[in-house]
Order: sequence, then structure tokens, then C-alpha cells
Amino acid sequence: MAVKRIQKEIEELTKYKNDPFEAKPIDNNIFLWYGSILGPEGTPYEGGLFKLRINFPIDYPYKPPKIVFTTKIFHCNINSAGGICLDILYDKWSPVLTLGKILLSLSSLLSECNPEDPLVPPIAHLYKKDREKHDEKAREWTMLYAIE
Repeated sequence: MAVKRIQKEIEELTKYKNDPFEAKPIDNNIFLWYGSILGPEGTPYEGGLFKLRINFPIDYPYKPPKIVFTTKIFHCNINSAGGICLDILYDKWSPVLTLGKILLSLSSLLSECNPEDPLVPPIAHLYKKDREKHDEKAREWTMLYAIE
């Protein structure tokens, strides 16, 4: 079941050609993928290319894929190990969600973080207390880690 669904996801991703992300299997391993998201315009992440590792479980789509950022990013919902605080990857997961929809949600998360449910509370605190300083630090990390 998982293989058939993942193959369908490969086809679906071709519909997202103009979107700021991509994903594809690594070395023909249908369960292990590489992904990337371009930093959204008008955000401190603009111009950055943020890489992802995507692992599909054997019981996909009944369980969500495990996704981590492999590019270091200054974001209150993404920790230093690349872990992501996004409810659709955990308790709000639904088999109707697709990788394309998840990548769109991650792109949206870069545009608009959720400081009320942070994975990194000090960054959320800075975001709420001093947005200018937060954005400056996020731009700095983007320049250091996400621009090739």
C-alpha cells in the first residue's frame, strides 16, 4: 500500500512545478527522500534554500512521514536537530494529506511562525519581544547556512 501511494505522490509533485519546493527519492529508495524549500519572499529566509530529509514509514499514509530540516535555521518551530513543530506531522495527521500539501505547510511556516506553540521557546520569546532583532538573526543564519 505504501509503495503505491508514494508512487502516486511522485506524480502529484509534478503539479507543483511553480511552487517554491521540491522533493524526490534518494537513489531510487522510495521510502527516503530529499526535499528543499526556498525561503519565502519578504521573510528573513528569503534567498535561502532549506534542505529536508523525508522518511516515509512502511505504514504510510496511515502514519505521517518523518521530516527534518538538514539546513540550520533560526526559527521558533524548528529546533537545532531539524525537528519541526507542525501539528499535521503528528497529532493532526490525516491519510488524505500528501507530501505536496505538507511542503506547502512548511513553506507557510517559514512565512508565518507559530510563537504560541514553539519548539524553541527562546526564539519565540525574541520573536514576540523584539521582532526586528529576531528577523536580523534569522537573516544572518539564512546567509550563513542556507545560501550556497
